[in-house]
Amino acid sequence: MEAELRRIAGQYFAPETIESVRVFNRRAIVTLVNAAEDPAGAEAMEKALLAYPEIDKVSVVYTATRRDEGDTRWRIPGVKKIIAVASGKGGVGNLALALADLGKKTALFDADIYGPSVPTMLGFEDVSPISYDGKTFEPFENLGLKSMSIGSLVDKDTPLIWRGPKACGALQQLLTEVNWGDIDVMVIVSTPQDIALIDAVKGVNMFKRVEVPILGIVENMSYYLCPECGHKEFVFGEHGARETAERLGEKFLGEIPLNIKIRSYADGGTPIVYAEPDSPFSEAYREIAAKIAAAL
Repeated sequence: MEAELRRIAGQYFAPETIESVRVFNRRAIVTLVNAAEDPAGAEAMEKALLAYPEIDKVSVVYTATRRDEGDTRWRIPGVKKIIAVASGKGGVGNLALALADLGKKTALFDADIYGPSVPTMLGFEDVSPISYDGKTFEPFENLGLKSMSIGSLVDKDTPLIWRGPKACGALQQLLTEVNWGDIDVMVIVSTPQDIALIDAVKGVNMFKRVEVPILGIVENMSYYLCPECGHKEFVFGEHGARETAERLGEKFLGEIPLNIKIRSYADGGTPIVYAEPDSPFSEAYREIAAKIAAAL
């Protein structure tokens, strides 16, 4: 089946640019490498693939080969390791706090240009960053984390209509022009995507293409934990992320429960790992953080 779909895709894109064609839950995922974005070609290919009764949806993923190691534009002085969290961003602040609890000097960078939430989560909303030399910013420091967000530079109600090079340039400038100091681990929050597992698959394929090591997959909002009896209710199905990790040959790092306290504490500027360190929800973050720390 996938070989036939690849043949069809080759009618619309150069065969050498087709990295892979995969079918997952009746969705065809076509990954292209070093191919120019072609909306008309992608639309035509989608129609052709949807003609197959086994296919309900089509996703096209554009990737590029890894930059030369001599490219220093994204190197951050003082930062030893960087963790980029793909797909949904919920819980990333708690993950950073859990890493800090392990004794790691941790920074959190909010790269979500369309809905930055770290200022709210860490309690520095409506506070402007400080620059002593007019060239670089000082990071915010709260709850044992150093952090910076694009949301600190714009009004929270102002929409940012940024695409491609403009968005990339703004993030590069902000990320590299902050005096981070000595940092063991920096956690970068990405712009969130659809929460479906298909986006985790896209993320894995993208990182593999550019040779970025993958630490593993986390299932967020995995189950509802009853506060009265401790019963687990798998509202969105059970073991989906675990099975996906196994199929992709990646590590499964753990499950984060669905609970209103996680959201309400974050909205109030005090993430649950700090507010209720002994809760089962905080423990879930710490278990995942320990696995990540061991893999770094």
